[in-house]
Amino acid sequence: MKLRDIPGHEKAKELLRRMVDDDRIPHALLLEGPEGIGKLALADALAQYIHCTNRRDGDSCGECPACRQHQTFNHVDTLYVYPVVKLEKMREAPVSDDFRKEWIDFRQGRPFTAFEDWVDTFDKKNASPMTYVTESASLLHKLSLTTQTSLYKVIVWWLPERMNEEAANKLLKLIEEPFHDTIFVMVSNNPSAILPTIYSRVQRVKMRRLSDDTIAEWLTTHHSIEATDALSIAHIADGNMVAALKEIQISSSSEEKHFFEMFKQFMRLAYSRKVKELRDWSADLAALGREKELKYYDFVQRQLRENFIYNFNEPSLNYLNREESQFSTRFARFITVKNIERFMTVMNEAQRDIAGNGNGKLINFDVAVKTMTLIHKP
Repeated sequence: MKLRDIPGHEKAKELLRRMVDDDRIPHALLLEGPEGIGKLALADALAQYIHCTNRRDGDSCGECPACRQHQTFNHVDTLYVYPVVKLEKMREAPVSDDFRKEWIDFRQGRPFTAFEDWVDTFDKKNASPMTYVTESASLLHKLSLTTQTSLYKVIVWWLPERMNEEAANKLLKLIEEPFHDTIFVMVSNNPSAILPTIYSRVQRVKMRRLSDDTIAEWLTTHHSIEATDALSIAHIADGNMVAALKEIQISSSSEEKHFFEMFKQFMRLAYSRKVKELRDWSADLAALGREKELKYYDFVQRQLRENFIYNFNEPSLNYLNREESQFSTRFARFITVKNIERFMTVMNEAQRDIAGNGNGKLINFDVAVKTMTLIHKP
């Protein structure tokens, strides 16, 4: 991956580019920031830039043997360390290489990563991947060998905060007395959980959440999402590209569309005071099951918030997709400062009662009755 392929983070990319160009790369770097913003992808791009034999225009060429090897996660002087799980068949604690195939499969075509998605690749239930002390011994052996094709070995270490204490203490020795041809590039979602003695010995590069515009542009370019829908998804994702990509799946799912149809029906029936139909609607919602009821009320709250904001006539503040916007042209005027707070309270109370094993039919019908009153208080 090239540096230019990563959306946003221009200051961080420029800082890392200068370090490499001036041959003043610290022996231990830490890219820290929220999950899903492309930190691991930037670590990959940095390793490729370091090893590229034909850099140009402030980036790797993407064509030399080193770049091609990086694109398949097979560069001989690049080592990957990541949390793993001890399976029942294993006599000793595992190391990253025990799951190399799974790691490459996980990373291929996935520039943005989430820890929970990596956890899901393991068959073991309730898996809690971590880095064991055996990793330090394995790494020490590899680093004792000379580089094969490059000036530097690069260790891309994903989530060092998930090391056990024994592993962290052994790693500390490698960082305090580094090999001259070794560069650690660590990637952390939670730097406060890293052993303080390690954290104090790395050069930290702080990375921020991605802007909504950056995420929207990426979605439009790489996933052919309409600009309006892309901005809506970016807003919901709150700076997290992994969340945005998952939102695409949700938005295109039959469940999301069903929720929207139920929302429109709900509000139209409440406005028309059709009590019998609302009773049937309440039963239909309860029939979806507790978990989907809770998700539905999350969806309703988002719609209510966005329709309230719609009244300010500031398109830049609104994050509705095209279908939602069409509905809001007539509906938004019923969600005002006089009822929005009470609307949210009603929906929150419904979620609380449903989560507490309350009777879904009764709870939903109570919401419907209260909505009939609130929607006529514009």
